Amino acid sequence: MTSTGIRLHAPAPGWSIDADVVVVGSGVAGLTAALRCQAAGLTTVVVTKARLDDGSTRWAQGGIAAALGDGDTPEQHLQDTLVAGVGLCDEEAVRVLVTEGPHAVRRLIATGAHFDASAEGSLELTREGGHHRRRIVHAGGDATGAEVSRALVEAVRARGLRTIENALVLDLLTDADGRTAGVTLHVMGEGQHDGVGAVHAPAVVLATGGMGQVFSATTNPSVSTGDGVALALRAGAEVSDLEFMQFHPTVLFLGPEAEGQQPLISEAVRGEGAHLVDADGVRFMVGQHELAELAPRDIVAKGILRRMLEQDAEHMFLDARHFGAEMWENRFPTILAACRAHGIDPVHEPIPIAPAAHYASGGVRTDSHGRTTVAGLYACGEVACTGVHGANRLASNSLLEGLVYAERIADDIVAQHAGDALHARVPEPVPHPDTPAHPLLAPETRFAIQRITTEGAGVLRSAASLAKAAGELERLHTEARDALQDNGKTAEPGVDSWEATNLLCVARVLVAAAQRREETRGCHWREDRTERDDAHWRRHIVVRLNPDRTLDVHTTDTADFPPTRPEAPAARPSQEQ
Repeated sequence: MTSTGIRLHAPAPGWSIDADVVVVGSGVAGLTAALRCQAAGLTTVVVTKARLDDGSTRWAQGGIAAALGDGDTPEQHLQDTLVAGVGLCDEEAVRVLVTEGPHAVRRLIATGAHFDASAEGSLELTREGGHHRRRIVHAGGDATGAEVSRALVEAVRARGLRTIENALVLDLLTDADGRTAGVTLHVMGEGQHDGVGAVHAPAVVLATGGMGQVFSATTNPSVSTGDGVALALRAGAEVSDLEFMQFHPTVLFLGPEAEGQQPLISEAVRGEGAHLVDADGVRFMVGQHELAELAPRDIVAKGILRRMLEQDAEHMFLDARHFGAEMWENRFPTILAACRAHGIDPVHEPIPIAPAAHYASGGVRTDSHGRTTVAGLYACGEVACTGVHGANRLASNSLLEGLVYAERIADDIVAQHAGDALHARVPEPVPHPDTPAHPLLAPETRFAIQRITTEGAGVLRSAASLAKAAGELERLHTEARDALQDNGKTAEPGVDSWEATNLLCVARVLVAAAQRREETRGCHWREDRTERDDAHWRRHIVVRLNPDRTLDVHTTDTADFPPTRPEAPAARPSQEQ
């Protein structure tokens, strides 16, 4: 693949450092990849947008899914994942996940993560939606992400791994042959560096998390603005399955005008026996699916929305009063505190809930070793589309995917570095362009993008709503482009304008993919195309950004992904350690 030549309008880098690999992101995927690369002797730099522990990982409540319990097997985990993915999972990618997953969890424990255990010392396992067995390990009751983040951050600091915090990655650097040569980034006034700089490296790992901030209400932190997907698109990489934005069914309802990050009510609450009810106390999921409240997330979200529409209600309820105070305080202390902070006591009253944007099942397209369609650029975690999730991610497979595929990426980078002289040197990037290649949006445009995407491409979508959203997003895009072309005007470079510009980029792709997919599948629900259509749409939608900033949208011939780079040599498989 060739680069688009598009870069964000930003000052030329005023400083640079060299490395063997730069990892962008400090969640479970990024830190796992970085630690493994460093352990193999590679000079590794971690770049993260806020502090090391401020990514999406620490917000994960439920846990990590893996076949660790008596009687459970990777094959059973695979089958549950394939069912949730509604025909679009890459079965081989899932098999990698479920077979390597238990070993990866044990290595995470060896790194220092402490999971809840019984008095006898065995791991406590819970159950979540779509799983037929208890296979979710958790920590602190409902604070698994915080514990995973703590353990990895402590390991990073203990091993002296170089980090650059408070840094927004801008664009991929490439050399004269089009291979990855590092990244440009803007450091927000703290630490050793300030302003725009560069990390030169032959391998870049994107682990930037999600893009939930493209919607008005989301469980994602404010930093989840799709920066990695937007960077990859500008670099010429392919993205896939971006129409499959998962809406978590049970997010604390704070009112119809609530915006930004919303408190999540973990699926594990339902796994322990909480019921979804309407205002009359009726359990409306019973009879809709064999697993009732524990059906896959897309089915539960649709069930909630249908009941809301039937009753003209703004929300439904999650009833766990039968847990009692002791169970709430010991098993779900974080959720209990969040509810009480908003004036709701789940010990004595049902919790008002509604779906909200949660997880991007698609992302930058990769192969089984995290390689994208751009040489030297890797992606893992939520920013990536490995094929594991298909049309709908199975609960608690996200942290596991981050662990497993980060390890595979590190192994591939180490193998490439050892066997390829090009990877054993710091590449020389092509010069920074003299003129701005991409117009920037004013920071306040962010709210318009969120409104447009929420109204047109939320849980319920139609040809009409998507066409309206596409038109409004295109207008924002065209106005910014014309202002730059006609009089050289663009918004002032800065974090807020770069984030708004990235959000518009990923919103355009999400809406274009949702328009193309004329069926209902997984977490893509078309009101005007309510049936699943395997004959025509058991396919993937792949998008690239053209040099003129238009979108190249095409559909794969089958449910299988084509190779990312046919010439890429096979890496050694991850080994249990």
